[in-house]
Amino acid sequence: MAVTMAELAVALDARLWGDGTIRVTGAAEPSSVTPVGPQGGTLALAMSPKYAEGLQPGCIAILAEGMTPEAYDLKAAIFAPRPRLVMAGLTRAFDQGPDIAPGIHPSAVIDDSAVIGAGAAIGPFVVIGAGASIGEDARIGPHVSIGRNARIGSQALIHAGVRIGHDVIAGDRLIVQPGAVIGGDGFSFVTPEESGIEEIRRTLGTRSGVKAQHWTRIHSLGAVELGDDVEIGANTTIDRGTIRATRIGDGTKIDNLVQVAHNVVVGRDCLLCSQVGIAGSSQIGDRVVLAGQVGVNDNITIGDDVIAGGSTKIFTRVPAGRVILGNPAVKMETQLEIQKAVRRLPRFAEQLSKLQDSVTRLLEKG
Repeated sequence: MAVTMAELAVALDARLWGDGTIRVTGAAEPSSVTPVGPQGGTLALAMSPKYAEGLQPGCIAILAEGMTPEAYDLKAAIFAPRPRLVMAGLTRAFDQGPDIAPGIHPSAVIDDSAVIGAGAAIGPFVVIGAGASIGEDARIGPHVSIGRNARIGSQALIHAGVRIGHDVIAGDRLIVQPGAVIGGDGFSFVTPEESGIEEIRRTLGTRSGVKAQHWTRIHSLGAVELGDDVEIGANTTIDRGTIRATRIGDGTKIDNLVQVAHNVVVGRDCLLCSQVGIAGSSQIGDRVVLAGQVGVNDNITIGDDVIAGGSTKIFTRVPAGRVILGNPAVKMETQLEIQKAVRRLPRFAEQLSKLQDSVTRLLEKG
């Protein structure tokens, strides 16, 4: 794929400087970009003076507003008022995606009752169950399995090795990265009598005695429902609900290696970063950001617009709009004060030791 600098500037709604007829053949970091040739050139992503240090004369680049293309002896430049947003548009323009041939591969196994939308592309060794529905222009990579009565919306992109269970419902423009599992059973078990876990929750640590326990499975009769424009990372798992569905709202993006347990409800436009774990029946509001390795306890509510810093452990309800950090989670400013105090502890211990020595000497003299 190749477009001109002028066409790219229009597509990105960005300002053009220099020769708009130069063809753009790709994008790369500044240190990897060579000067423009007869066939065009690779666009350097030099969106700050720091990144632009590796630019060679005669290149083409994306620059931040306020940078001077003449200083780098460029042939042409596109100015980005919000660089990462322009980068999103640029990468979308050049992303060819996985190689999934049009049509249905002969090795795919598709139940006769499944409905395949117009323009769908289905790769090798895909298995689609009875009553399933695949939307128009969906692309399904090799070795994907889609269970009975699952419904996938239009323009979905499902990468290799994804497992989508029975009765899962997904909206339009779903993206699922390799190895994700959507609609596995929830981790839900019960004992005939009160379990040790239930006792500890009730007593906050006191045990009356340790008894033998046998775990009995609670089956997952619910499904998983994904809204429009949801993205699921590689090797992420979203468990089906026990009775009602586990739900992910429109526009929510989920990173690799995330676990969303049974009955969880996640709102719209959330970001769940790598290794987040959300325990069963918790509710996450809209536009919530959970950074890497955040853990969320079961049966709690996190309000809209909450941001949790990396490795935060959330055990209780979090009000809307709060920024939290730490284990257990507290307001971020409180956690920073705690960390400052912890760093001062060795000095305090030394001062206390000296004070004890002084008091001892005074008592001995008295």
